[in-house]
Amino acid sequence: MQTVLKGPSSEVIIAPDQPIVIIGERINPTGRKAFSAELREGDLSRVARDAVAQINAGAAVLDVNVGAAGVDEVALLPQAVQIVQDTVDVPVCLDSANPDAIAAGLKVVKGRALINSVNGETDKLKAVLPLVAEYGAAVIALCMDDTGIPSTPGQRLEVAQNILDAARSYGIPPEDILLDPLVMAVGADHKAAQVTVETARMLRASTGCNLTAGASNVSHGMPERDTLNTVFLALLAQAGINAPICNPLKNGLSIRAIDLLSGRDEWGARYIKLYRATKTDE
Repeated sequence: MQTVLKGPSSEVIIAPDQPIVIIGERINPTGRKAFSAELREGDLSRVARDAVAQINAGAAVLDVNVGAAGVDEVALLPQAVQIVQDTVDVPVCLDSANPDAIAAGLKVVKGRALINSVNGETDKLKAVLPLVAEYGAAVIALCMDDTGIPSTPGQRLEVAQNILDAARSYGIPPEDILLDPLVMAVGADHKAAQVTVETARMLRASTGCNLTAGASNVSHGMPERDTLNTVFLALLAQAGINAPICNPLKNGLSIRAIDLLSGRDEWGARYIKLYRATKTDE
C-alpha cells in the first residue's frame, strides 16, 4: 500500500518496501518559547531556517504547526506553509487542532498535503474528513475516540478500523490514511512504549496501512531524551512505523542506519550521503 504526498514539484512515496520517510517536527512552537513569542508577533523568519535545516538532516516531509497561545492560526498557518513551499520542495503536513486553520492551509498548498490529524471522535471525523476528501489530501488518524485514549492495543485497533470505515463513507481509501498508534510518555507509564509498539504491529497486520507516530513524545520528563527517542525509533520501525514524526537534526542519521540495517539502502548509499552532508554542515 502506497501513500503519495507531493510538494510543489516533488513526490514522496510512503510504503512498507520503501525507505523510512522522516516527517520533520521542528516547525512547531511546543516547548520552544522563543518561537512561540515570535509567532505571537507575527514573525515567521524562523520557519525558513527550520525548513532548510530539517531537509539537510534527512526529512522528506515537513510538519507545519503555528499553534501557540494567542496566535491566529487561520491567518498564520497559510503564511507558514507558503514560506516552507517557497524555501524547499517537499510536501507539507498541516498540523492544527483547528479545522478552519487546516482549511486555510490547504487552500495555499502546492501539491498534495498530509493533514495532522483526525481521530475517532465523532465531531472530529465530521470536521476533518470532508476536508481530506475535498482537497484530495492524506491524513494522520490517531487511535483515540470519544472515550479517550484506549489502554490496550486491541482497543486502539478497533478505533482505527472505525476511522477507516468512516473515511470510506467519504470516498477516502485506506492508502490515504497514516494510522498513528499513539505514543505516550514512559515517564508516566513504563509500559506505554510497549503498548505503542504492539499496537503498531497489530495495525500493520490487520489494516496494511502505512503508519506514523510522534516518536519524541515517549521521552517527556526523562533524562537523555535523545537516547530514548533513538532507541524507540528502532523499535517502531521494526513494528511497521514507516513515516515517523521526529527531529531529523537528532535522529536523521539513525533512521538512515535503520534503513541500511533493514536492507532498504543498497550499498548504504543514502546513509553515506547523509553522513557526508551532516559532517559538511558541521
